Amino acid sequence: MDGISELAKTKAAVIFTKSSCCMCHSIKTLFYEMGASPAVYEIDQDPRGKEMERALQRLGCIPIVPAVFIGGKYVGSSKDVLSLHLEGSLKEMLIEAKAIWF
Repeated sequence: MDGISELAKTKAAVIFTKSSCCMCHSIKTLFYEMGASPAVYEIDQDPRGKEMERALQRLGCIPIVPAVFIGGKYVGSSKDVLSLHLEGSLKEMLIEAKAIWF
């Protein structure tokens, strides 16, 4: 679990995904379109993937992917991120974490 926390702090925005997950792709695209360049960890392509998956599960990430961290803090899954985006606070979170500049 410490490994996930450390990875979540590597950049202002971090997304744990699986390459076959359409919602993961949508969340990555949203971040790119907002001007963010998140660190993306494809857990199904990573040799530590199973360990990462278990750690995300222990952190309470349900569903496990996409798991989005902004400023080192767990924000939630696609549903949570889309809700934040619709209410306008996702952009503010990304600016505050210095993932995007305006």
